[in-house]
Amino acid sequence: MQDLEVGRKAAQAGAAVVREWFGTVKQAGWKTSDVDPVTAADLASQSAVIAVIEQARPGDAILAEEDDTGELVDGRMWVIDPLDGTVNFFHGVPHVGVSVALVEDGVPIVGVVVDVFADKEYRASSGAGAFCDGAAIQVSAPESLGRSLVATGYPYDRRQRPRVYTDINAAVIAEVQGIRRFGAATLDLAWTAAGMLDGYWELALAPWDVAAGMVLVEEGGGLITNHEGRRSRLDDALFVAAPEAIHGELLGVLAAAVPKELL
Repeated sequence: MQDLEVGRKAAQAGAAVVREWFGTVKQAGWKTSDVDPVTAADLASQSAVIAVIEQARPGDAILAEEDDTGELVDGRMWVIDPLDGTVNFFHGVPHVGVSVALVEDGVPIVGVVVDVFADKEYRASSGAGAFCDGAAIQVSAPESLGRSLVATGYPYDRRQRPRVYTDINAAVIAEVQGIRRFGAATLDLAWTAAGMLDGYWELALAPWDVAAGMVLVEEGGGLITNHEGRRSRLDDALFVAAPEAIHGELLGVLAAAVPKELL
C-alpha cells in the first residue's frame, strides 16, 4: 500500500468514528483553557487513525494532537489531527476535519484531509497534484486582493490579547472582500487548495493543524509561507496561504499588522 493510500485509509477510519459520535457528546475535558476542549470522540478517532498507521507502517513515528508527548523528529513521521474543530463538534456544528500527513525530515510529503460531514476527501502527495474525491483541484485565480475571500482563526490565547487579533483582522478586512472564521484550520487550508477560499492566515498553529494542508496548498499551485515569505516550516509562528497572484500583497498587510513579538 502506498503512503497516500495509508493516509487515506487512516483519515477515513477517523472520520467514520467522528460521524458515529456526533450529537452524543455532552461532556468535554479541557487542555490549555476552556476554549481548548477535548472529547471522547477526539480520542476514539485518534485511536482509529493510529491503528491503521501502526498496522501499515509499524516502523514510522507518530505525532498526534491528543497524545502530545512527542515532538517532530527526523525521518518518517505521521502527523495527525483526529478531530479538527472540536468546539464546532461539541456544539453540534457539522464542520470538522480529520487530518493525516506524512512528514519526512520535517517536510510534509503526503496530506489527507477529510471534510467529515460534507463527505469530501482532499488528498495530495509531493509532485503528484492535489485532488478532491478524484478530481484535480487548484487554487483560485482572484483578480485582486480586494476581490478575495479569505479565512483565519484565533489562537488559544485570544482571551489574553483579544485586541491584538481584532486589530489584525481590521487591517485585513480593509483590503479584502470578506473574512471568514470557520473554526477548523485543516479545512481552511483544504478549501484554499481547492479555490473555494482565496487565502488563509493564522498564528500559533501546531504541526497537526497545518501539515496536510501544506501539501494540499502547494500541490494545488498555491504558496504557503511564514511572515518573511519563506516556504512554511511546521514550527513557524504565522502561516499565510494564497495563490501567487495575491500572496505577496496579503503577506504585506499581515507583516505590517502582526506584532513582532508574535512572530
